[in-house]
Amino acid sequence: MMKKKLVRQIIMQVVIYIVAFIIFQVLMGTGVINSFWQGIFLLCGINIILAVSLNLATGYLGQLTLGHAGFMSVGAYTSALLSIHLGLPFPITLIIGALAAGVVGLLIGIPILRLKGDYLCIITLAFNEIIRVIMVNLNITNGAKGLIGTPNETTFSWVFWLMALTIFVVYSIVHSRHGRAIIAIREDDTASELSGINNVYYKILAFAISALFAGLAGGLYSHYIGVLVPKYFDYNKSVEILVMVVLGGMGNLTGSIIAAVALTIIPSLLMSFSQYRMLIYAIVLIAAMLLKHSDAGIALRAKLPSFHRKNPEVSE
Repeated sequence: MMKKKLVRQIIMQVVIYIVAFIIFQVLMGTGVINSFWQGIFLLCGINIILAVSLNLATGYLGQLTLGHAGFMSVGAYTSALLSIHLGLPFPITLIIGALAAGVVGLLIGIPILRLKGDYLCIITLAFNEIIRVIMVNLNITNGAKGLIGTPNETTFSWVFWLMALTIFVVYSIVHSRHGRAIIAIREDDTASELSGINNVYYKILAFAISALFAGLAGGLYSHYIGVLVPKYFDYNKSVEILVMVVLGGMGNLTGSIIAAVALTIIPSLLMSFSQYRMLIYAIVLIAAMLLKHSDAGIALRAKLPSFHRKNPEVSE
């Protein structure tokens, strides 16, 4: 019964994707959506890939990481360098760039995912900065001057269908046996391990898949923007992606998609306030954390009366 329901949901999603793609193609072909908005929607698709993939590691697995921009940069530079120096076809460079980011995520995840909470957050942030510094100091990446000459091969069609693939893969993982194990780890790390779940395996699996799709988004970005500058992939970009996940709801794919679209379109419309972007993101994060804890407090207080009735000595 559950399998039939899941199949129906997947078929419905595929139909929605096809209809949405046709509508976008018609609107762009007739000029209703001009070149400016085409670029905005393309960036929306890339940010959706980043937000959905990070939600797997942060929202569903419960591991707060600030290194997603680092994985994105690995995919971006790998894909761009393969196109510039070897002239490989665009799809091949995307695949290799994504795999490179996935391998880096795997290698990084093995030692650091044994850490929890603030320690994990700090380590992933440090990793992000290490990757950025490496990109600045490598001759092949042209350092801080920026890598120039990447062919502009990213189109709306490529972004749309790879975005759909990302959502489909993450959705399928979350609703599978592996997804239930990942969510169990988020709910209670110790209890899940005692119940027989291999916590280390599932943490590394989710982290590597998340990194792989971040690398895919990086490859799409590099072939869209044309010029890669290491400064773009600093901790501010990681914070921006994390805000999309938090604002949309931890463990909520639909929310991540909506937040990614909103946080891509709104800054583009308010260019005169772009210098305040990170300030706004910080306020959103603080507000989200306060609301989360206030909701938890309300739920706890709702349970307290019954607790005191069962344990009158506590209230005394």
